[in-house]
Amino acid sequence: MESILNRLNYWIQVLPKEYQTMPEEEISKRPFPNKWSKKEILGHLCDSAIHNLQRFITIQYEKPTYKITPYEQDEWVAIQAYQNKSLNDIIILFQALNKQIVSVIEMIPKEKLTIPCDIQNNQIQTLEWLIQDYVDHMEHHIYNQIFKK
Repeated sequence: MESILNRLNYWIQVLPKEYQTMPEEEISKRPFPNKWSKKEILGHLCDSAIHNLQRFITIQYEKPTYKITPYEQDEWVAIQAYQNKSLNDIIILFQALNKQIVSVIEMIPKEKLTIPCDIQNNQIQTLEWLIQDYVDHMEHHIYNQIFKK
């Protein structure tokens, strides 16, 4: 978990600084009408944090096997109107949610990392895998969309 925590803490510090170097036009421009802007991608990362924070907590006390429920990502981004929010507000939300995730992960007893989770279609993974997947998902968006020019 140390590597995961290091990566999360890195992005909590670095991603806001990277966004603040980008012009407003760059963060607000949608590459296509049905694709998110970089601002909306950051909002999506907040939504992902909300859902995964709940999962990381609930998995620890519900009886196994915890079943992951997907959410309507496009609807969450649209309804929360990240495109119209200030970048600073979205950054503060991103940092606060991920700091809380770091805190929760730090407190997970080692034996709970092996709790099984059904990630859909009866595909079983562990809580540890789910945490790793959360960070991998975040970095996928960062490297392939946010940092992409």
